[in-house]
Amino acid sequence: MAIASTGPAEASPGLQRTVGFWGLMFVSLGSIIGSGWLLSALSATQTAGPAAILSWVLAAAMLIVLALVFAELGGAYPVAGGSGRFPYYSHGAFSGFIAAWASWLQAVAIAPIEILAAIAYINSVGWVNEHFNMLNAEGLLNGKGLIVATILLIAFTAMNLAGAKFMSESNGLVVIWKTLVPLLAIFVIGYLSFHPGNFTAGGSFMPFGVHGVFAALPLGVVFALQGFEQAVQLAGEAKNPQKDMSRAIITAMVIGALLYIALQAAFVLAVDPADVKDGWAHPLGVSGENSSYGAWYTLAIAVGAGWLAVVLIIDAVVSPSGTGIVYIGTTARLSYALGELPELPTRLASTDRRGVPVWSIIVSAVIGWLCFGPFPSWSKLVAVVTGATAIMYAFAPIALAALRSRDGDRQRSYRMPFPSVLLPVAFISANLLLYWGGYGIDWKLDVALVLGAVLFFIGAAVEHAFTMDMLRHGYWIIPWLIGMTIISHYGNYGAGTHPVFDGFVFGEWSDLVIVAAFSLAIFYLALATAMPTEKVKAAVERDADQIESGNVLAVPLTS
Repeated sequence: MAIASTGPAEASPGLQRTVGFWGLMFVSLGSIIGSGWLLSALSATQTAGPAAILSWVLAAAMLIVLALVFAELGGAYPVAGGSGRFPYYSHGAFSGFIAAWASWLQAVAIAPIEILAAIAYINSVGWVNEHFNMLNAEGLLNGKGLIVATILLIAFTAMNLAGAKFMSESNGLVVIWKTLVPLLAIFVIGYLSFHPGNFTAGGSFMPFGVHGVFAALPLGVVFALQGFEQAVQLAGEAKNPQKDMSRAIITAMVIGALLYIALQAAFVLAVDPADVKDGWAHPLGVSGENSSYGAWYTLAIAVGAGWLAVVLIIDAVVSPSGTGIVYIGTTARLSYALGELPELPTRLASTDRRGVPVWSIIVSAVIGWLCFGPFPSWSKLVAVVTGATAIMYAFAPIALAALRSRDGDRQRSYRMPFPSVLLPVAFISANLLLYWGGYGIDWKLDVALVLGAVLFFIGAAVEHAFTMDMLRHGYWIIPWLIGMTIISHYGNYGAGTHPVFDGFVFGEWSDLVIVAAFSLAIFYLALATAMPTEKVKAAVERDADQIESGNVLAVPLTS
């Protein structure tokens, strides 16, 4: 049955299924290839040295496992804003809200981040910096920069208001460009500057130890590789989600991972050996507050490929813009999912006569514009977004494990392999990503989630929708987040190492064991508190119209 609502949402025709496999795949791949490829290789190298390659391999392995989880969930439950709806099906309204809130927090900041990255990259060009400087001395937007950023955000919003089909198809052309330019950079710069000795420059292959490999992950590596789940957010508008969703997510994740690993290797091999003989603090021979901007442009100039530098500047607009366009749209779908909760305004879940969630898109754009505030550096800002993303990812394996148990008879076009092993591993992976971000990130995310929870319970009270089941099936979230914050406080990342007692501190590997053990305890606690089968099926039934309308395969689904 359809979702009950009042007001304008009653006349809403709902989201329309117009996006095919290529549209879904390009949405995910376009989210993966953004400002990350332009900026992450340098920040990772400065943190891990040549061993930054291992950071990318590790992040790819962890995120591919998580992508398998989303592939099964997206195919089995093709609804808009899926990352928030899946926990709603398994653990009720409170868990669904917290998951959707974390998803929305990370997604709403992406478009502003991509715009800021594009402006900062272009501003690193000498002529632009001299004649049309868009940043102040602290690296923040000045008046000109704010005007340019606002114009770009309005353009992104207009493309999304044209509808998901237009957005996904136009995004396909952009993604082709965004994939070809990094490949061009790899081959051209690799051909002109190739120094195998760089792999041991500055002391060794791993000058900062394994700590550097892990520390690089939240400073742009995971941020660059995230985004595969964006196809899931559009599942409510997919033509054939049961067939296309898993293929789109896995294809995009594999392409993105291989591309980023190759980019990191090319960067390490291409830098001037003289700039890294004493260390990797300034691999391009440039220092200063904004030395990370224009990395590949600077490298292209250094190796004598001026024409490539021009292409890279063009791509510095195209790549982040393409990702920003996608995230305006997918953030709106998360707002749409929030609006489907009876505790929140139903207008967010309304669409116009073309099936476009206009109000959700506008809200996402307005909040995104407010993000053009006094942000810190790109790498520090993406660390916060990565932490919120890790929380969003953590809900998925718990939801899938519970839904396999409580709703296991549902047909699935794709089933992830070895679920009894990979689902706990996926949850551990998400918690490790949260831990590596450090205590300084974790407590801020806790505050944001508490604020969201307060808004949720106020809405539940106003709508007379509060029940004890909300807490009975979702209370595991509280010890999970508190526990991870405590572990991070005494951990080895972020603000530094804090003694646990009598001078004892976590070792470089014992902390990972502690995170893994704690994660397993929370994982099985969450499974034990999931809703019973009849409540799960009732929650899924609320979205039955969306789910069933996606079942348009000409052949039976595999069970």
